[in-house]
Amino acid sequence: MEFYEAVETRRTIREFEDKLISEDIVKRILSAGLKAPTNNHLREWEFVIVNDKKERLKVLNLKDMTSYDDCEKMMDSYGMTDSDQRGMYHIAMPKQFSMLYGAGCLILPFFKLRDPLLQPSCLSSLNEFASIWCCIENILLAAASEGIFGVTRIPMEEELIHIKNTINHPDNYAMPCYIALGYPKQNIKLPVQKVINIEDRIHLNSW
Repeated sequence: MEFYEAVETRRTIREFEDKLISEDIVKRILSAGLKAPTNNHLREWEFVIVNDKKERLKVLNLKDMTSYDDCEKMMDSYGMTDSDQRGMYHIAMPKQFSMLYGAGCLILPFFKLRDPLLQPSCLSSLNEFASIWCCIENILLAAASEGIFGVTRIPMEEELIHIKNTINHPDNYAMPCYIALGYPKQNIKLPVQKVINIEDRIHLNSW
């Protein structure tokens, strides 16, 4: 798939066919991730792939939010007023567990920490965190070029503690998100894409 086509095609998908992604494709997608720019030239990124469903149950310590009213209250507390954004959350929140458990491949990406992530001393202290997200975007675009789509989820603190206890990763590595990839189910409900005119976001020489 041509690059701009992959960019246009990529969508966040939360419902997947019951089909594993081949090992060769996963390696190709992760290799694309490793081509991303990095802050220190070392690409100190590691990936834990959890495809055994019993092991996924051990790793995933979260639940779906199935209550419409609870979802509404959460969005109100966040001050969300955009109807397209609220519509996306109503599709997403009931699938927080199922989208990770049902994906064709669940990837836990890790990056090496220099400073405590939530106690940065300056903006450059976040370089490692910024770099891993460049890697993740490469992964999502490479997956789209393979006809594979997915979703990321940033874990809550209790999830991170549970993952540390479950997979026993080194203390100096952190997981920024889950990456769930797979072949999308047919006729799934997708949120309305927010259309943004690039001319409205460009500022020449000053804001």
